[in-house]
Amino acid sequence: MSSETLHAPRDRLSRETIDAHQAIVSLMEELDAVDWYQQRADDCDDPALKEILLHNMREEVEHAAMLLEWLRRHSAVFDRELRARLFTDDPIAADGEEGPAPAPSRPAAPRGFTIGTMKEAP
Repeated sequence: MSSETLHAPRDRLSRETIDAHQAIVSLMEELDAVDWYQQRADDCDDPALKEILLHNMREEVEHAAMLLEWLRRHSAVFDRELRARLFTDDPIAADGEEGPAPAPSRPAAPRGFTIGTMKEAP
């Protein structure tokens, strides 16, 4: 078995759920490694070793970022939340208990290609 942390029988899980599980577990491992390398670098007195540890930490951040992007591309929920919350100066928990921030609007359709409203006139 590739993971000991499945909470349901593997044969009852979809391929998509198993793939997402592998990405999430891998992301957790990468973030753990970032934390470990950062702590070791902070605790290290040898400048050359410290730079190696920081180099390793940056590589783990790169790996974590790749996994987040994979999750975004394969999950509408991750896509919506990451698009709404990353790379903005808005408060991180802007909506508090009201739920997630709305996803940013998508680019408009090219001019001349509209369907119009689907609502009936009152």
